[in-house]
Amino acid sequence: MTAYAMAHVHSVEFGPQIVEYLERIDATLDPFGGRFLVHGNPVQEVEGSWKGDLILIEFPDLDRARAWWDSPAYRQIAPLRTRHMVADIVLVPGAPEGYRGADSLRH
Repeated sequence: MTAYAMAHVHSVEFGPQIVEYLERIDATLDPFGGRFLVHGNPVQEVEGSWKGDLILIEFPDLDRARAWWDSPAYRQIAPLRTRHMVADIVLVPGAPEGYRGADSLRH
């Protein structure tokens, strides 16, 4: 089942290390089938408030999302991001094919 890495980016200190991180991240995603679905595009607030940017990366499944996060290649570049970005990041499984909102009532 598809899974996602989602980041709510609160602030970024843009500089050479963030540039290097962005130049290198795709190579860390490729072996795990990861691909960007959303990457910092402006959001349209329709309810509540949202400050910051959203990043959404899709993976074939949660195991591969976790394997990417824990991979030596990603761990090597992560400090380039963590020293210059404040974000909340989660890994989350997607809903199965055919899922309907009322399905949550069965749990």
